[in-house]
Amino acid sequence: MKKLLFIALCFSLSFNIKAQIKTPQPSPSSKLEQKVGLTDVTIEYSRPGVKGRTIFGGLLPFGKLWRAGANQNTKITFSTDVTFGDQTLKAGSYAMYIIPNKDTWDLMFYTDTSNWGLPQKWDDSKVAAKVSAGVNDVPFNVETFTIDVNSITNNGAALEFIWEKTYVAFPFTVPTEQAVMASIERTMAGPGPNDYFSAALYYLQENKDLDQALTWIDKAIEMGKAANKGVEPFWMVRQKSLILAKKGDKKGAIKAAQRSLELAEKAGNDDYVKMNKESLKEWQ
Repeated sequence: MKKLLFIALCFSLSFNIKAQIKTPQPSPSSKLEQKVGLTDVTIEYSRPGVKGRTIFGGLLPFGKLWRAGANQNTKITFSTDVTFGDQTLKAGSYAMYIIPNKDTWDLMFYTDTSNWGLPQKWDDSKVAAKVSAGVNDVPFNVETFTIDVNSITNNGAALEFIWEKTYVAFPFTVPTEQAVMASIERTMAGPGPNDYFSAALYYLQENKDLDQALTWIDKAIEMGKAANKGVEPFWMVRQKSLILAKKGDKKGAIKAAQRSLELAEKAGNDDYVKMNKESLKEWQ
């Protein structure tokens, strides 16, 4: 009997340890992903509720640092540099902290994103940017704390905070125009040496039109030479030798391999020196 009771007790304890009651979070987590122009903006935060309380000037005293949410610090990530006012934030992730005042809010982007709530010790050197914005009254109650990205254009948007009867927006700009203009210039300028090189290499590896591969590798070498102070890129000349060998032009392949060998020796690239020597031994 004692043995049976012992087994039953062990089973009961095992069940209680494994069983976990799941309940809703008081401040549920949220993740917002928004593209602004060509920039990806991601915000991860927890959303407390008003729950009949006075929030600003009450639960959150004016002039005191707030974690802009609940639980772990609120985090924002930008895929490119962005600009708030006259301050530029580098691409990356930041914790957001706010000092709410009656008429204005101060928003700080903090480089340490590993804190649960407020940092144990505030470090001004970790503040990447600090911006201010005016407070606007909302004519209705917003129960759940909300962060959003609105007023979106190709070149910017507004980072918005709204809770209880308060709305604050921090405008920012993104470098869309610079990225688009650079893309247009690259595209309109046509393929570069690496584009021709990649195309030629693919044709060689996949046994496609070797005449076309030779045309492309010659173009790659020509453009690479122009960009490299009149010196042909040894790795491109190496691929030309392999294309010529595959075409059955051993004389041309040997000449190209000898040139690649010479260039690789000057560049101090032992791998290409070895590969060219092995090919020359085979072809000669």
